[in-house]
Amino acid sequence: MNDASSNPGLGRFLTIADTAELLNVSAKQVYAVIHSGELPAIKLGTRGQWRVDRTMLEGYIDALYEETRRRALWDQSEFAGVTEIPLAHR
Repeated sequence: MNDASSNPGLGRFLTIADTAELLNVSAKQVYAVIHSGELPAIKLGTRGQWRVDRTMLEGYIDALYEETRRRALWDQSEFAGVTEIPLAHR
């Protein structure tokens, strides 16, 4: 896997371009997950350049793996096809 720890040339804080390259997505997609709050980032300087902390990126990736694992387990469970039944209000 090409994660942030496999590239020692990158520092603690990654640019949007670095982050996009590591995730193999576009810069636009990185901005979207930052603005949604899924990926924590900071805005620096008067020009407002975004930086992503390497540990936050690794945590984000770990959370996505965990979400995928849980979804796969749910899809395999006996409850996957059960429709939610709304409760009647009294």
